[in-house]
Amino acid sequence: MGTFARRRLVDILNGESRDDLARRFSETEAAPEYAPIPKGTYNAEVSTGELTNSGTGTPGFTLGFTISDGEHKGRRLWHTLWLTPAAMPMTKRDLAKLGIVSLDQLERPVPPGILCQLAVVVRTDDDGEARNRVTRYEVLEIRPDSTADADFAEPGAAGGNGGAA
Repeated sequence: MGTFARRRLVDILNGESRDDLARRFSETEAAPEYAPIPKGTYNAEVSTGELTNSGTGTPGFTLGFTISDGEHKGRRLWHTLWLTPAAMPMTKRDLAKLGIVSLDQLERPVPPGILCQLAVVVRTDDDGEARNRVTRYEVLEIRPDSTADADFAEPGAAGGNGGAA
């Protein structure tokens, strides 16, 4: 069995001092263990979209949502859309709600600013663990991407000011 070099803090700090990290570590309260959020309807922004495989290898696309208001603001929920023949009609329907209409779009980041209303339930899995499940979502609003504004364009890019004053 070969040996490997174990990484040290200095290897990962990106210029931050070990003392600063040690102080922040000692001053930070540990986060509480989160129980599933109660069954209900929540407003949430789409925060991620990633290709995935189930434990058995089934291909899918997992959406990450961040609750945007209320008591559970900031909590994260995930919803996987499966890319199997049986699930494809529902997957295409749900992806189209987000403006994703081609398979190639699954390899790109989900556009920012998509606010959805989620229907969330609590399910108990075979292992006895209670988990949240997003049963459906509807897009409420697609906020404009502020970085798409001409003021944010690269100098010389279409729509930008080309560096002129």
